[in-house]
Amino acid sequence: MLAVAVVVTALYFGRDLLIPLALATLLAFVLAPLTDRIRRLGVPRAVTVTVVVAITLGALIGLSMFMAGQVRVLGKELPTYQSNIAAKFDRFRAQLRTPGVFSEASRVIDAVESEIEQTQGELEQKPATGSRRPARVELVPTAPGAFEAVGRWLERIGPPAALFGTTLIYLFLVLLNPGDLRDRLVSLLGGSVHRTTDALNDAGQRVSRYLTMQLVVNLCYAVPMAAGLWLIGIPGALLWGLLSAVLRFIPYVGSLVGAAFPLMLAFAVDPGWTMVAWALALIVVLELISNNIVEPWLYGSSTGLSAMSLIVAATFWTALWGPIGLVLSTPLTVCMLVIGRHLPQLAFLDVMLGSRPALEPPSRMYQRLLAGNSADAIELAEESVAESSPRQFYEDVGIPVLRMATVDHRLQEASAEHRHRIVSGMTAVIDELRMRHAAERPQAPLEALCIGSRWTVDTLGAGMAAHALALDGVAAAAAPTAAGAVTAELIASLGSEGAKVFVLSYFSPQPQEHAQYFSRRLKRRWPDSKVILALWNVEGAELAALPIADWGVDAAVGSINAMVTEVCARLEREGTVGWSPAQYGADDAQRVQALRDSGVLDASLRGTFDSAARRAADIFDVPVAMITLIDEQWQYTHGDSAKAGRLGVGEPERGPQRSASMCGHVVAGGAALVVPDVQRDPRFAANPVLIENAIRFYAGAPLRDAEGHILGTLCLLDTQPRTMSLRDAKLLESLADEVMEPLRNRSRTSTGG
Repeated sequence: MLAVAVVVTALYFGRDLLIPLALATLLAFVLAPLTDRIRRLGVPRAVTVTVVVAITLGALIGLSMFMAGQVRVLGKELPTYQSNIAAKFDRFRAQLRTPGVFSEASRVIDAVESEIEQTQGELEQKPATGSRRPARVELVPTAPGAFEAVGRWLERIGPPAALFGTTLIYLFLVLLNPGDLRDRLVSLLGGSVHRTTDALNDAGQRVSRYLTMQLVVNLCYAVPMAAGLWLIGIPGALLWGLLSAVLRFIPYVGSLVGAAFPLMLAFAVDPGWTMVAWALALIVVLELISNNIVEPWLYGSSTGLSAMSLIVAATFWTALWGPIGLVLSTPLTVCMLVIGRHLPQLAFLDVMLGSRPALEPPSRMYQRLLAGNSADAIELAEESVAESSPRQFYEDVGIPVLRMATVDHRLQEASAEHRHRIVSGMTAVIDELRMRHAAERPQAPLEALCIGSRWTVDTLGAGMAAHALALDGVAAAAAPTAAGAVTAELIASLGSEGAKVFVLSYFSPQPQEHAQYFSRRLKRRWPDSKVILALWNVEGAELAALPIADWGVDAAVGSINAMVTEVCARLEREGTVGWSPAQYGADDAQRVQALRDSGVLDASLRGTFDSAARRAADIFDVPVAMITLIDEQWQYTHGDSAKAGRLGVGEPERGPQRSASMCGHVVAGGAALVVPDVQRDPRFAANPVLIENAIRFYAGAPLRDAEGHILGTLCLLDTQPRTMSLRDAKLLESLADEVMEPLRNRSRTSTGG
């Protein structure tokens, strides 16, 4: 708290120095792209900065002079509208005095006013007893001299001029040597140079994008505003359009002030109310279009700030720096957010200011359930289902919530009341989803029975599994209670004469003995049945290493998607392969012909492609990166990070069939594909090629030729699940473009393009 108080105090008392620096930095974000573009033409930096600053200064001065001229013209015309204003106020006063709702109140007010005036007149006419009438003294101000007039004028114009001049000097210095300022910020922030560099780049991109898009949005508002006011007949339409564009840079207040001026002028110009009504309608329509269509379309990704943080930031910076602080509030807060997102020691800023949820979806759901707020939990579940599906909700949120509950139970962090809330709340969530997303075959003969093996949370997991199976077309049901001790009475009570597959749900970290005994009893009772263990707390290599054959079970899975795939495979459903084959595009024949004509299959390119794959593997820190090419039937590897530097030339190596290739999905989809965990993705969980090679992570970017045909991919592979940010995905696409750029240039040259 002491550090926060010191920082706030420094911001307040150092505002005369910091405000020009902040304004200059803000303008530098906008002008830096133009400066860099001119620099690429070979112009010296000093000349470039001088020209850019001069153009900016000239534009600001020209705009100010134009607006001042328009205001001067309007000022001369305003006296002609005085009669309209007086007439409207007279009519308004007359309306208040007419008999009606306010007639009695008006009569009382008039009576009180007359009494006050009468008493005041008597007091002025009657002098006090025994006293003389005071002499009237009139102070006549002396006319100020020339130096005094100049001094007063400098007092008014001096502070803004000093602010403007200081900002201009800072702007010139920042643009002249941006690298030095960046180096000092990196040194000041300390820590990892990588994180600090990413933070500065992210802040610059966000602020530049925000200011550029804000300018475009304001112009999209100002142009129709000026045109509409001109058609309505309001004087100075161009002035009000420009003023609205400038004022809308001020959050919240600017749009209101910009709308007030033309409305007041319409009130003064028109003897009636028609012009005011048309102007108000124009402003309302433009605000609706701008806020609901133009801004979402142009902004795309937001600044990353929450609505609450924007309001709090506007209040905070206005209190510190006045109106200029309000203008700077959003860019400054964006910089604070980015710093908090990239620097661990300031991560609290990301939590406080960011628009991203502070908790991950499972943690949010778990917190609502712990609080006993089932209604909020159901709402969160519906939001997640709306973005994906009930099955994916169970996979990404439902099972992880129950996993968290079992961990807290083992650590004895949850009370009996907490456990009761979790069970009752999650039961309500599952029942609600089952009701809103009913299966298409509710009356079909039972095919799969999901059983909670020991605990109540096992039963909840079985309920999720049964609903996911039913939504996939399997006639599935869940046993109403946990099995607990496996007895003959329990086996007889299952009522599963028609079930072909049993799914045993376990959250226990060590289910071996119970699972082995339970599966043997089921097999003894129904010899032709299949038993699948759903071990929700076991994943990855640990799951694959379990001796399930010794337990007498047919398979063990650790996720909802893998469970659905395994059950469908055990039921031997027609057309069910457990994974999604890669599809073919409508123009695939032309694409394959372009692949063969491009020369990309040339053996001499193998060394180049191996090096490119090695570079991608190093950049993304993955064990394997490949350049693959897809023809009508097969995937070919023509670049392998593991072979970089060892194989100069070579023919492409044929790999899996196209239908089983993840790169085939990139070709069919026409865009980059990122799969954080193959085993949790129903499209690939049971893909035999991925299982054989133990692939858990995949990311692929398309390789496009000059005509836009996708010839193959630059892909990354890992045997462990991992995530990839949007920025990294775009970087992968950029590397893929770099791989193809020489071939595209060669193609353009050969065709004379």
